[in-house]
Amino acid sequence: MSEPNDPAAVEPASDGDLESRLDALSARPGVYLLKDRKGRVIYVGKAKSLRSRVRTYFRGGDERMQIAFLMKRVTTFETLVTETEKEALILENNLIKQYKPRYNLRLKDDKSYVSVKVTLPDEWPRVVVTRKIRKDGARYFGPFHSANSVRETIDTIRRVIPLRTCSDGVFRNRSRPCLEYQIKRCLAPCCLEVDRQEYESHLREAMLLLSGKRVQLVDQLRAGMAAAASEERFEEAARLRDRLRAIEKTQERQQAVSHSGGDQDVFGFYREGAFCDVQVLFVRNGKITGNQSFPIDDFELPDDELIAAVLTQYYQGERYVPDEVLVPVDLEDRAVRAEVLSDRRGRKMELIWPQRGDRLRLVAMARENAQQSFRERRDSEHQYEQVSEELRQRLHLRNAPKRIECFDISNIQGGFAVGSMVTFDEGQSDTSRYRRFRIKTVQGQDDFGSMFEVLSRRFRRSRETGDVPDLLVVDGGRGQLNVAVQVLRELEIGEVDVVGLAKSRVTRAAREAEIERSEERVFLPGRVNPVVLRRNSNALFVLQRVRDEAHRFAITYHRNVRGRERLRSVLDDIPGVGSERKRKLLRTFGSLKRVREASIDAIAALPGFSRRLAEEIHEHLVSQSAVIEAAPAERGKLVLVPREGQVPAKVGADGGDDESSTESHVDSSVLLD
Repeated sequence: MSEPNDPAAVEPASDGDLESRLDALSARPGVYLLKDRKGRVIYVGKAKSLRSRVRTYFRGGDERMQIAFLMKRVTTFETLVTETEKEALILENNLIKQYKPRYNLRLKDDKSYVSVKVTLPDEWPRVVVTRKIRKDGARYFGPFHSANSVRETIDTIRRVIPLRTCSDGVFRNRSRPCLEYQIKRCLAPCCLEVDRQEYESHLREAMLLLSGKRVQLVDQLRAGMAAAASEERFEEAARLRDRLRAIEKTQERQQAVSHSGGDQDVFGFYREGAFCDVQVLFVRNGKITGNQSFPIDDFELPDDELIAAVLTQYYQGERYVPDEVLVPVDLEDRAVRAEVLSDRRGRKMELIWPQRGDRLRLVAMARENAQQSFRERRDSEHQYEQVSEELRQRLHLRNAPKRIECFDISNIQGGFAVGSMVTFDEGQSDTSRYRRFRIKTVQGQDDFGSMFEVLSRRFRRSRETGDVPDLLVVDGGRGQLNVAVQVLRELEIGEVDVVGLAKSRVTRAAREAEIERSEERVFLPGRVNPVVLRRNSNALFVLQRVRDEAHRFAITYHRNVRGRERLRSVLDDIPGVGSERKRKLLRTFGSLKRVREASIDAIAALPGFSRRLAEEIHEHLVSQSAVIEAAPAERGKLVLVPREGQVPAKVGADGGDDESSTESHVDSSVLLD
């Protein structure tokens, strides 16, 4: 059997070959991969019997509309046989993560939710908020739906549990305790001798709080407070008392829903046809600590397959597996999934389809939350339909815009010019479609030329794919609009509406006391006078929001590019010398001058350096002697060479925005630890 990535396996199979392969299918458990004519995996599924399931797809028997739609795009398939259904479930999960098939259900990316990370690999771990989950040995809690509640919990931890909060760089370079130590919020392991057992005890308390196990933590603190008081350690007892009160205060706001006191994830869903919303309630120690919602559109498969697909993706990565997972429908492979989750958890858990009692009421509560979320989403979409219709009428567009793309240019007196593209779909930002551009063909401050380059690069690719927005917005006036019209005309893209949004400007006369601003103007192709939308209209609000997001994205990228270009060392120009080798050179010799004065044999003797590389380093530093001598020599520092165009000036899309650079300018060099 061919491997899934084997080029020979992606050729469309003829009818005879396909039938012979179907006849030869194994009846054992396994995973099947359906591919399109280009060999891309577009669907991954598992089955108790590969023969029965795959034949149903290709020979009929499954009359669901979504299956018929899928099979029109399938030309061939591959199968992977496993020993057990459990192995098939694990393999299916891994292949979905690997191939990201288009027609498998995909939950909303967790990057929109915050998680809490405990940096356990560190010698002195800390607790931080993150939006990225990596396999780095750290302990992750979440993701959490409410960022405010997470930050409130983190604030409670930092106020009552003395753990370090500084970054690794600050921690390594501290020479004396900071203010956090003075106010009793840190034990200062950076500078002082700290009892590791005491620190680990504090860390366990923080993780209990993050896990929602406040009852267990409260019991521990009460016991510790009583023991300290009985031994007449009253200051320690008072600190434990204050810590206990702060934790109990946050606990009072949580709703008790179960007397069992266990940890549960409760799944519920509400659907109308192919559109549905899945809700997860987090129950920790019998109390609801949070929830998470997953909107799912255009998924016609049965309810059990919907929940099975959600469970497969939900418990990926480092997500916490509770004692019980409650599901609203029975699953054919419920026992197998429970076994897989138990293995991941390290001890037994239960996957339950409740029929009565408190568990059934929890599932009903999750369904009610899913229905409420579904209604709110539908109301929001209906509201945007009205706004888009207002845009169509006021701006004389051909269609009410569903997807809007906005472009902006940012530079600093022509230097470090970049462009940004942001996408809004039905009024909500779609960050997966954000793009940023480094201007390559334009020299100097030419905003029109930069806009032409960015739009050309964006829409040249769309001629083949047909991936175009309903409305194109450029940040600027008639000049930027004419550039956009010219690009679309040259690329023969006529189905896209385009407008230019010019910012309001100050109109106050020199001697007037009050500041007045002009209205924001929307320029349309073929019209001399711009359209002025009402100041508080929904249509103007949507355009401003899209424009401001494009401006923010462009400014952020511009600053990153400018920062990277400024913070460059003379060593960066040597091929084969990266950050690690730069660090070794400077730590060994102390400064660039001493590296230049060192012998080739001394450089080549460093770990990871060859004699040829040492010769190149020596030759390059000798050629840059004038630059090195002009810069101040600092032991253990990187001497950085400024690039052209590094002058303080206004930063913006058209060279005239109000946001100015506040970074100090360095004439000859910049020093970096």
